[in-house]
Amino acid sequence: MRFGLIWSEVGNGLRRNLSMVVSVVLVTFISLTFVGTAALLQLQIGQMKTYWYDRAQVAVYMCTQTDNCQGGAATEQTIAAVKKQLQSPELAPYIQKFYFQDQKQGYEQFKQQFKGNQIADYVTPDMIPQTFWVNLKNPNQSDVLSETLQGSPGVQSVVDQRSYLDQIFAILGAASATALVIAAVMLVAAVLLIATTIRLSAFSRRREIGIMRLVGASNRFIQTPFIIEGVIAALVGAVLSAVVITVIVQVFVRGALQNSIQSINFVSMEQAWPVIPLIILIGVALAAVSANFAIKRYLRV
Repeated sequence: MRFGLIWSEVGNGLRRNLSMVVSVVLVTFISLTFVGTAALLQLQIGQMKTYWYDRAQVAVYMCTQTDNCQGGAATEQTIAAVKKQLQSPELAPYIQKFYFQDQKQGYEQFKQQFKGNQIADYVTPDMIPQTFWVNLKNPNQSDVLSETLQGSPGVQSVVDQRSYLDQIFAILGAASATALVIAAVMLVAAVLLIATTIRLSAFSRRREIGIMRLVGASNRFIQTPFIIEGVIAALVGAVLSAVVITVIVQVFVRGALQNSIQSINFVSMEQAWPVIPLIILIGVALAAVSANFAIKRYLRV
């Protein structure tokens, strides 16, 4: 009987404050969607770092005629000397494999990479440096290669490709942090809106609350329907957010993005699955705490 009475009060409260309940659902939905998106971005960044950092190469660019190298453009002798250094007992233990790319091969790759871009019309083969592409056994040991070859005759520069990746991951990290900040602000708004909704609901039922007190109802019995109202509204928003995140992963990430950019291994639904119960738990927990705090304050007034 008490259980039925509590749910009857919950239903009455939701009907009386329908517009506020819808507002709580929308704010919770938006804020938790940002939380989920930020979590997915972090998963994707971690996955991309693991994949690309292990495959990042060190490029040993040889001098061209357009470079201001002290010894001029690289010759067959200087190229052979660099190759000998890469095969030397000092560097060989650090190197998994390496290959040489001449100007013709580099120019063909450049044209393919910048196909349709006007910049390709102004670049000639002699402007493309001959390059040694080196895969290290441990990508973190690129400094050994740089210290040994930098400044050698015919070597223009030694570049670790991870430096380019760091810039990309920094941008992705900033986007993820921005999403988290927006999510935090929206969650605060959701908490305040839930507390306001509960207090308005309690105010509209102040007569019933007074009667319950007169007949000896405990504070916990009075508070429970209001807490359940807040939890239900937040739960609906959290479920909607979970549905949207699932659609984002399945349709947008694993569908459109994966088909258009096949060189990147995007986050899968199996990897994203733990995010869904997390955002539902966050929504329910915040709603329960804020509703409980709001109704306790109201009952003390």
